[in-house]
Amino acid sequence: MELQGAKEPFDLEIGDTVYSVFPEEKDVFIVFKEGEEYVKIIRDTENAWLKLHPETELPLFGMDEEVNLIGQKINEELGNA
Repeated sequence: MELQGAKEPFDLEIGDTVYSVFPEEKDVFIVFKEGEEYVKIIRDTENAWLKLHPETELPLFGMDEEVNLIGQKINEELGNA
């Protein structure tokens, strides 16, 4: 499923943390945490998200609960939940 919705940056609040999300290409987002570039993520499956390596931009396989939570919030924000 391709994410539809705004191509403009938006903020997500998870607990006490505010993340700024900048859509890039299809299903790829740059996430800032507390004003600093934090992670680049990509949708793997409907409910799973992966970090991208900061230099190679290759997916880093492995469970990351924070990345999945950010991805779920992106889905909700863009109406894909």
